[in-house]
Amino acid sequence: MTQIKFGTDGWRAIIADTFTIENVCRVTEGVAKWLQANYTKPKVVVGYDCRFGGKLFSETVAKILTYHNISVIIDKNFVSTPMVSLATLKNNASLGIIITASHNPPEYNGYKLKGSYGGPLLPDKIAEIEKLIPDTPSFEFKSISLEDIEKSGLLRYENFEDLYYNHVVQHFDINAIEKSGLKFAYDSMYGAGQNIMYRLFPYIIHLHKQYNPSFYGQAPEPILRNLQDFQKFIKQHGKINCGLCTDGDADRIGLFDSKGNFVDSHHIILLLIKYLAEVKKLKGKIVTATSTTPRVHKLAKYLGLEVITVPIGFKHIAGYMISDDVLLGGEESGGIAIKGHIPERDGIWMGLTIWEYMAKSKKTLEELIEDVYKITGRFSYYRYDLHIDNNLKEKIMNHCKEGKYKEFGKYKIRGVETIDGYKYFLDDEQWVMIRASGTEPLLRLYGESETYEGVIELLNTVQSVILNS
Repeated sequence: MTQIKFGTDGWRAIIADTFTIENVCRVTEGVAKWLQANYTKPKVVVGYDCRFGGKLFSETVAKILTYHNISVIIDKNFVSTPMVSLATLKNNASLGIIITASHNPPEYNGYKLKGSYGGPLLPDKIAEIEKLIPDTPSFEFKSISLEDIEKSGLLRYENFEDLYYNHVVQHFDINAIEKSGLKFAYDSMYGAGQNIMYRLFPYIIHLHKQYNPSFYGQAPEPILRNLQDFQKFIKQHGKINCGLCTDGDADRIGLFDSKGNFVDSHHIILLLIKYLAEVKKLKGKIVTATSTTPRVHKLAKYLGLEVITVPIGFKHIAGYMISDDVLLGGEESGGIAIKGHIPERDGIWMGLTIWEYMAKSKKTLEELIEDVYKITGRFSYYRYDLHIDNNLKEKIMNHCKEGKYKEFGKYKIRGVETIDGYKYFLDDEQWVMIRASGTEPLLRLYGESETYEGVIELLNTVQSVILNS
């Protein structure tokens, strides 16, 4: 019996190792018990993205739930995580479930839970479900027929992409983007955003618009090292104003400017805050994960906005978004949500907001970033993912916990934040953060300095110190 635990964002495991039909059944039985204990007539929205076995696993979820007399609404085709979250809200469902491992390597699949409000289910509710997961499945589900379930009325099919498309068209000035004269490109990374983006913008350049569950062997995470093809294409093309990319389930964002420079999520968060507060005149709190740039505080102070810092994992941000007046919630990983949409990360929604900002301001992405720098100062960010032995990883984290790091070479530690991991504040507004991943077997190093060369030197120094201490 494998103990199943939900990490930073859902339960994820390697397909055919721990992510099996049997374990998906077990998790779903726990979900069913929780729903029956909390709802009189529970209803669940179920979807899957482009990964191996998605359709099979989602249909397994539907069979288990309907066996427990729980109504299910499911899409026959692959969808993004934001589509499932939106469908959960629009259908007044008790819960949303999407089979996805988001940005993880292709050998993984996963299981995300969405609350009735259209965002990540909160940690206390997930803990309740974990306790209800049985050691083994309690019945044989293979004889259950989806056709019979549909005839019984417990199962209904719906097109979540149609729902999402209509929602986007209602909330964005698509015509302004189209008529702006700006040239855009989109890289779906072979992920779940490919069809909806082609439907919205058939005239722009689309990369990797192809169903390929292996993502050609690369983790579909929109960070620079995974986007070399897109960067090269933009540089060679020479006439693209902005490139948008999203991850495997299209809830995370990455951007490129016209010169092919990668625009990380820290810069995207700052751009969004400035557009929403300064141009659209919207108010609300800013909620960011501890791994996000402290320059958010500078911009927020300039705009008269309050900032709240939370642990990593969008479920912590969602908790504030459903109970407070939040303008933007965002993470270093590219997961961002804004007021006027669901309390959910949505890479496409954030990208369209930036494109609308460019179209209506008549400014390039580079010019908009320079406007931000006038308030926050110039900075560069990068992250290392260290695949190291688990014993060494634990040793490093214990050294952090025990306060053994007083400096990293020439970099003096001026303060530390321990909300989630260890974020060390250094001179000249530089910082570095050490944290064990909540979804993959690796140690992450996050860093910020004034220049790219500066942040790489910082991360190399810290890496050397911690691996040899």
